Amino acid sequence: MAENQFNSIPVEKFRFVQQKEKLHDKALKTKPIGYFKDAWIRFRKNKASVAAAIVLGIIFLYALLVPFFSVHKLGEKADATYKKMFPRLYIGETAIFDGAKTMSLNDKYLINLVAIGMNAEDPEMEKKGHESWEEGIGSYYSPVLVLGEERVVEESGKENVKRDARVSTYNIIGFRYLQITKEEYASIRAWEQEHDVRVLYPMVNTADKYCEDPSDANYWYKTKKGWPVNEKGKRIELEQTMELGVIDNFLRDKEGNILYYKEQGTMYSVRVLYYNYYQYTHGYEPTFLFGTDGGGYDIATRMAYGLRTSFVLSFGVAVVCFIFGAFYGAIEGYYGGWTDLLMERIVDILWRMPLYIIVVLFQLHLVNTGKASVLGGLLMAFCVTGWIGTASLVRTQFYRFKNQEYILAARTLGAKDLRLMFRHIFPNAIGTIITSSVFAIPSVIMSESTFSYLGIVNLNSRNSVSLGTMMADGKEFLSEFPHILLIPATVIALMMIAFNLFGNGLRDAFNPSLRGADE
Repeated sequence: MAENQFNSIPVEKFRFVQQKEKLHDKALKTKPIGYFKDAWIRFRKNKASVAAAIVLGIIFLYALLVPFFSVHKLGEKADATYKKMFPRLYIGETAIFDGAKTMSLNDKYLINLVAIGMNAEDPEMEKKGHESWEEGIGSYYSPVLVLGEERVVEESGKENVKRDARVSTYNIIGFRYLQITKEEYASIRAWEQEHDVRVLYPMVNTADKYCEDPSDANYWYKTKKGWPVNEKGKRIELEQTMELGVIDNFLRDKEGNILYYKEQGTMYSVRVLYYNYYQYTHGYEPTFLFGTDGGGYDIATRMAYGLRTSFVLSFGVAVVCFIFGAFYGAIEGYYGGWTDLLMERIVDILWRMPLYIIVVLFQLHLVNTGKASVLGGLLMAFCVTGWIGTASLVRTQFYRFKNQEYILAARTLGAKDLRLMFRHIFPNAIGTIITSSVFAIPSVIMSESTFSYLGIVNLNSRNSVSLGTMMADGKEFLSEFPHILLIPATVIALMMIAFNLFGNGLRDAFNPSLRGADE
C-alpha cells in the first residue's frame, strides 16, 4: 500500500537538492592541537600540579633575583655582633617579623634593658623620671618591645620575681665602647649631621662607685640615691626605680660639660649605639629578612645562593643524563640482541655501585687534588649512574615502538637507522623521558643536601654555599634559635613536595594511560 502511495505522488513535486551549488569540504574552524599543546591542556587541569609549578617558580625567582637586590653579599665579611638574629620584616608600621623573642627576665636585667632604650632616645637625658622610663619600653631603639605580666618562681624557698618580655634581638646589643682614630671620629660626626642619626653617645664615668660593670657601656645610669637598692641593701624593683627616676653617670670635664670621647694616645675611646654604628659602617640598617646564622651571615642571601647551587647542579645532572641516557637507551632498544645484552651488563655493574662511594672517591681523587671544583666533582659523580634510569625508559619505549607498522613502512621506503631512531621512534618516548628527568631533579637536590649536611662534600666557602651546609651549621642552635635550621629545611621540604607533584602532573599530561601510576 505504501508503495502505491509513493507512486501516486506527482513528478513535479520532486526537486533536486543543491542543484545549482557545488559541494566542497568545509574548512576547520578550530586550530589544530599539537602534542605539547595537548599535554599542556591536560596538565593545567591538575590543580595540585599547577600549584606546585607556581611554588617552584617562586622559589626559582627568589634564587635568581635576591642576590641582585639584597644589600648583603655572599663573600662579604659578617659582623659577628649581629649573629643569631631572628627574622625581621616591617611593611610600613606593621611588623611581619619583629626580630624578637619572648624572655623571662629578672628586674636587674630588665632595668638594664629599659635603660638602653632611655639613653638611645634621649642621649643627654634632658628628661628625667617616669617619662624617660616610658620611652625606654617599646621605642624604636628599645630592646624591650612589650613588657608582660610578672611571674613568681619559687627557688630554694626564696621568692624570685621574673617578668615576661618581648625583647628585640637587634636592639639588645645596646651600646659598645670602641677605639677609633681622630679622623674617624670627625667622619662619624659629619655623617651624623648629614643623616640626622646619632652614633656617638656620652662616655660613662667608669670610675664612679655606682658603675656596676665598667666594661659594659649600657650601665650609664644611677638613681638619685645612688645605685638602685633599698635601705636593706636589696635591689629595688622596676616600678620603684621608675617612680624614683634615674640620673646619668656620664663623664664630664671640670666645667660640667658631657664628654663624648677620651683621648688615649693617638686614638679616641668612644661609646656608640651599635645599631646606628652599623648603619654608619655599612650604609643600611641591620635588618635581616630571615635572621642571621651562627656566624652573623644573612640567612636570606645565603639561602638564595644555596638554591642556585642546588638548581645548577640538579639541572646540569638532568641535562647530561637526559642526553647520554637517551642515546644509550636508544641504541639498546633499537638494535637489541647481543648489543643490548652487552650494554645491559655494563648497566648492571654501574647500578650496583653505591652513590656514597662514588662521591667520596671523586672528592678524594679530583676535588682534594685540585683537578676539579667541589661542584664539578659532585656533578661528575652524579652523572656516573644518574643516566641509567633514563636509558632504561628509552630502551623500553624503543622495544615498544620499533616493530610498529609505520616504522616498517619507513624502513621499506629507505629510511636509515638514525632517522628511524630519532625521527620516528624517539618522539614517542619524549614524554616519558621528560617526566623521568623532572623526577631526577629533586633526587639530586636531596642527595646533595644530604652529602653537605653530613660533611662528605664541603660547599661552604667564600663563593658557594649549600642548603645542607646551612642546616648542618644550624643544628647546634636548634633549641634556642630554631629558625637557623628550620628555614632552609622548610625550603627543601617544599621543593621536594612541589617537584614530585609537578612531576606527577607531567606524567599524567604526557602519558594519560599512566595517570595515577607510580613509575
